[in-house]
Amino acid sequence: MRNEALVGYLLHQRPYQEKRALYYLFSQQHGVIHGVGKKGAPLFMPLQLFATGKRDLKTFSQINIASQDNTQADSVQKDSVQKDSTPAVLEAVPYANISGQHQYAALYINEILWRLLPTEDPMPVLWQHYQISLQQLKQPLNNSELRLCLRQFEQYLFTELGFTLTLTHDNVEDPIEYDCTYRFLPDVGLLPVLVHNEESEHLASESGQTVFKGADIIEMARLGITEQTLSHWSKLHRHLIDHLLDYQPLQSRLLWQQQQRYQ
Repeated sequence: MRNEALVGYLLHQRPYQEKRALYYLFSQQHGVIHGVGKKGAPLFMPLQLFATGKRDLKTFSQINIASQDNTQADSVQKDSVQKDSTPAVLEAVPYANISGQHQYAALYINEILWRLLPTEDPMPVLWQHYQISLQQLKQPLNNSELRLCLRQFEQYLFTELGFTLTLTHDNVEDPIEYDCTYRFLPDVGLLPVLVHNEESEHLASESGQTVFKGADIIEMARLGITEQTLSHWSKLHRHLIDHLLDYQPLQSRLLWQQQQRYQ
């Protein structure tokens, strides 16, 4: 590409020489792109820039905050791609950044994207959901609403990465049984475990496994991600995220845990 105009969001940055930084940009046009540009680009704000380069590491120039009219127009044009009931364009308000504890949630979303997404692979639907999630995080949310926002975005990410969570059948295609207990393995699915339900809570803590009661799985499949099923989805998603990251720690998660400890 040569002086190609891009719109995107900064996911991560690292120092690169005295006045420049290495940027991981989630662009509308090409997905995640790595590039070098002048220091000072803000997080969680839509950016307009020009990218040049034939190799994996581009040169970014003229980095500016995109006008809200432009980003909304792009969302309208791609609304037909989204194919769900969530509006692509939110209420037109001046840009505001994410503050307080919601920053840790936004950093988490950014980190799983730059660590899991392939480079230069366009993902316009996920890009729209990323914008929607950032808008939600700019609003006052209670703890359950914040966790719902994260779990819903993770589900869109899993879909883009080709992971479909089947909750109606186990690994050998037998229907999930209400009174049975199951162990979740990301590459296999749900495996029946030969224990009594009253022992299942102890099994997870003693073995480090992700274990679910059949009744809870059936409820998850029936209701989807709701406040009622949130704790079960959180356990399932965390296991899958950790697996995709090869069980390497997330810095955003560690920051959140430290913040909670010192409150």
